[in-house]
Amino acid sequence: MLSTVAERLYWMARYLERVENTARLVSVYDKLLFDVPNEINIGWYNLVILNSATELFEDRYKNQDERNVVKFMLADDTNPSSMLTAIKMVRENIRTSRDVVPAETWEQINELYLFARDNIQQGINRSRRHEFLSDIIKSCQTLSGLLYGTMSHDAGWQFMKLGRDLERADMTTRLIDAGAFALIEVNGDASVNLRQIVWGNVLRSASAYMSYRRTVKAAVSGPEVADFMLNDPHFPRAVHFCLLQIDVAAGKLPKNDNVRKVVKEIDASAFLIETDQDLGQDFRDFLNDLQVQLGKLHEAIYQTWFPVP
Repeated sequence: MLSTVAERLYWMARYLERVENTARLVSVYDKLLFDVPNEINIGWYNLVILNSATELFEDRYKNQDERNVVKFMLADDTNPSSMLTAIKMVRENIRTSRDVVPAETWEQINELYLFARDNIQQGINRSRRHEFLSDIIKSCQTLSGLLYGTMSHDAGWQFMKLGRDLERADMTTRLIDAGAFALIEVNGDASVNLRQIVWGNVLRSASAYMSYRRTVKAAVSGPEVADFMLNDPHFPRAVHFCLLQIDVAAGKLPKNDNVRKVVKEIDASAFLIETDQDLGQDFRDFLNDLQVQLGKLHEAIYQTWFPVP
């Protein structure tokens, strides 16, 4: 397989996962701010901070209010990580890879693109945001299922798995960070009920609530949720599971030694979490370190299979 084709498939999967995860991140914040008591002040601007996009946002907007943040996250074409920009990139990568992906994917991505473009105002406005984001997530899952069920699981599929699971692991760390950050914002004055609301929303944003309850067999608590989302070997959005899948995919591709070495150096269980007090700033720094390590894994993938001429 040509490295240019492999690179397009890698990015197609990354951007598709980014579309779904951006919708999930905005959705969890929307639900969280609806559920917490009125006296608790958790600002929307935290989403911009979590996505390391403060400079870009401040160049574009003066006010850090809900409408501007949601528009920046979902629709702003100057933001390379906005949901609508990511959909356009999925569409472009499928268009230029139509000879190696199932024909139906072109039709499906066009339906998603037209729906998002024509209804993006529903996502920006609060009244129909949940419904709009749910439809985006379902469309992404439909496209992912189409690819899984009808595409040969050859080298091209392995490159897509690399992109999907790397992007997924990165966003899982950001979803956990959103919960930790929200509780830090209330200066540690969080009741048991508030902590359950926050961490319950983190689980639901990853569609992880039922898997968590079956696995942990306990009420929702911050340490248990963080450990599950980081280290569970069976849940598809857990960081550890994603790393296992990246290692499997890389193992089926040639010249994989360096990539697999970098994967094995990433340890999502390195931070000891025993109580809610362990989920403070040091824990957030650990999550940031994980994101840096995932960035290095991306660089290793590029150096191995997509070298710049």
